[in-house]
Order: sequence, then structure tokens, then C-alpha cells
Amino acid sequence: MVLRTCRKRREAFQPLQLGCNVTMATGDSVHQVRWLRKNKLLLAYQLNVPIHISHQEPNVKLASWQKNSSYITITKVRPEDEGCYRCIFDVFPTGSQEGVTCVSVTARVHLDGNKVAVSGRPTTLSCWYSLPERVLQVLWRKMAEQGSSTTVASYSKDHYNVEETLQGRLSLSKSLGDTQLVFQKVTIEDEACYTCEFHTFPDGTRRGTTCLSVYVLPEVKVTHATSSSGVTEANCTTRSRPAAEITWNIGGNNQSLNTSLVSFYSKGDGITTVTSTLLLSSGQLTERSIQCVVHHKGLENPLSVSLNTPGELSTDLVPNMLLMLSTCFCLGNIVVLLSKHTPFSGSIDLRKCIFPL
Repeated sequence: MVLRTCRKRREAFQPLQLGCNVTMATGDSVHQVRWLRKNKLLLAYQLNVPIHISHQEPNVKLASWQKNSSYITITKVRPEDEGCYRCIFDVFPTGSQEGVTCVSVTARVHLDGNKVAVSGRPTTLSCWYSLPERVLQVLWRKMAEQGSSTTVASYSKDHYNVEETLQGRLSLSKSLGDTQLVFQKVTIEDEACYTCEFHTFPDGTRRGTTCLSVYVLPEVKVTHATSSSGVTEANCTTRSRPAAEITWNIGGNNQSLNTSLVSFYSKGDGITTVTSTLLLSSGQLTERSIQCVVHHKGLENPLSVSLNTPGELSTDLVPNMLLMLSTCFCLGNIVVLLSKHTPFSGSIDLRKCIFPL
């Protein structure tokens, strides 16, 4: 007698628990319980005291049991574990009772998560499907703000394509289950959400979405001018994406000074120019070290530029996206040693420097 038929879906390589219950009349007793898949015996045990397991497949465990119930766990479901499972209770004297559970093994799309990249540097978006043998084709789509999408790259065993306008700076790995969209030099225009789309059989189309944010690291310029009245106007200007935050520090005490004015100017591409103006007496400028300190989301540590000597600082980024101030070899045979612990003082444009990587 078949008790019931159930259906379950389970992601590949995850544990799966199956269970059965029977209703017994007074005087009935269960002598043995068997679990089978496609007539292959997976687990069999007798309800002795203690319980006796007479057969057990390596990936099957007896999770729990009672006189009228049985639960097993498949420790890691594989694609070949798909099918119908039968639990058979050998009941005396009424005969066998049977339950059936049919299992479908599925998969899901995995992503590295949202990513931040620096303009002009390479970056990679990754995506993979946990049952790669089922993938027939993979596509990457760029999502527009209004909800539409454009296919930027696609790959199948007999097809490879990158959108014509992106060729030369965008490439797609020639793999199906594990796919990488590689930007050789990311630009502000690349900022968007991207969907990796797997066309599979028999699972159908499966999708995952990751978003790419593009930063432009700050260029910093510090200037000052003293009026005839002896008041010095100091200006610290940054140009970055997103907007940087500017503070002023005096001496080595990391004390912020009040600024008289902070102005913002944003372009349509999201690059924002921020200018902070500070009014000083001539004595403050000559007697103390005054620094413009720039904070930005793309930097691990803030940038410091000394006001005492007019300076200009443009940041270049090493591959790990952190500004690692190190030995810098500059044009004109000038060598300047920069340290994250020592503020920059002087006039130097780091765009003319070569950082050893």
C-alpha cells in the first residue's frame, strides 16, 4: 500500500532530509524499514533494541526513527541523486506500507557581490553556476536605469561575441559554468548593474545581478595668497568621484580648524569639485604646520598636503585599490620618498611619477 507521493526540490551539493510516517492498527508492529531509489537499496534497519542497521550507503544517514516514522539524510545531493525515493515499512501482520518522495536536483547562480573599481584600472565581474554541465550558453547584460538591458557579451560552445563598441577593452572568458567579464580599463560609463544569465537544460534560464561602482580618485591642489591687510586666504581643491571630504589640521595635534567656505561643483558624469577656503593670520601660516586633509571612499588613508609650501597632488592607484605611498621616481631625476606617516610638503604632480608595482 502506498501512503503518499511527495515532491521536493533541492540545490545540488546541499544536504537533503526525507521522511515517512505510517498509521498502524492496534497489535501491528514494524519489523523492518527500507529506503530505496530506483530499486537500489540505500538503507535498511530492524527495530530491535538497540536498532540494527543491516545496510547503509556511504552518503545516507539515519537521522531519526520511531515505531511509526523514519527520517534519513542524504549528506550531499548530487545530480545523479535525482529521482523517486521509496520508504517501505514491513508491518506485521497487515503487510508492507510504502511512501514515495520524488526529488529534483537544481542549482543556483553565485556571485562575488557588488564591486567598486577605479577609473582607468582593470576590474573583473565573476559569476558561476553550481551545475556547469547543464549550461548551454552564458550572457552578460548591462542594465539601464529605466529597466531596459543591453547584451554586452555572450558565449556558447560554438559562439563568442562582445558588443562592437566595447571590443578591445572588454572581454569574456570562454567558459560556461564559471564566467568572468573583464574590463581592461574601466570608465565612468561602465558604472551600472550587470546580469549574468545562464541558459541551462533542464533548469531553464537562471540569472544573477551584480553592480559596479566606478570611483575617480581625488586630485588635490592647495594654494594661498596673502592680502595687504596680512590675512591669508588658503584654498584646498579636490576633483573626484564621489565627492571628497576636506578638513584642515593644525600642527601635529590633528585639530580641525573652522573653514570659512566649502563649495561644490558637480558635472554630469558625477565628478565633483570641492573647494574649502580657510582664512589665516600671517603668524599662523609661518609658525605652524597647516595641512589640507582629503578623505575619499577609494582611499584606505586620507591624503595630507601641507599649506606652508604651495602643493599639488594627484593620486595614482596601485592594483589593490589602496593608495600605498612608496618610493616614487620622477622626471628630472628627482627622487621623493613618501610615507603614509609623513605629510607631503612641496610641489609635485604624481601623474609624472612611476610607482614600482
